[in-house]
Amino acid sequence: MSSSRLLKTILLGSSNVGKTALIHRFVNQKFTNSYKATIGADFMTKSITVEGKEVTMQTWDTAGNERFISLSIAFYRGADCCGLVFDVSNPKSFEQLTMWKNEFLKNCTTNKNGKFPFVIIGNKIDKGSVISKEAVTDWIQFNGLDAIYVESSALTGDNVDFVFECLAKKALESEPLLVQPNETLVQPFKNDDEVEQAPCC
Repeated sequence: MSSSRLLKTILLGSSNVGKTALIHRFVNQKFTNSYKATIGADFMTKSITVEGKEVTMQTWDTAGNERFISLSIAFYRGADCCGLVFDVSNPKSFEQLTMWKNEFLKNCTTNKNGKFPFVIIGNKIDKGSVISKEAVTDWIQFNGLDAIYVESSALTGDNVDFVFECLAKKALESEPLLVQPNETLVQPFKNDDEVEQAPCC
């Protein structure tokens, strides 16, 4: 098989929506209840096959606390796709997606001719949803995004692999629009055992 294509993916969303837990579940296939707030950004990698292509998902976990936004925006550069994460049981986290979307588009340097690929991720479906799929679809249309919506649970593992497959597919679909080349792979800040973990429930 040909060499793996590196896809840089950013997960954004407010504190406690489960961004770290989603990445940890995807890469290590396990969940932990421990929580330590992400400061700045960190990432983990995993290779998968999507539509016959081997890709390496370099998924960046960014700070959800607004105090640390300025520390993480530098890591938006060169992104191939962005996952906007909210907690389906927390309406405020859904309302804050607009802020996260705006911050990302303002600071992302990857030019895709005005149509950046997003995946909207409604996490914590194990807790029950108070946000309808129609509300999310309406939000996507209102904001004019090139996006799809996926619901997941890092706690149970439901749809987690599918979330990252969707991120990879959206990134690959948008490649013809890419103007600025992707950045090279860099080394993570810490090993897998030290990755900060966020709760799903």
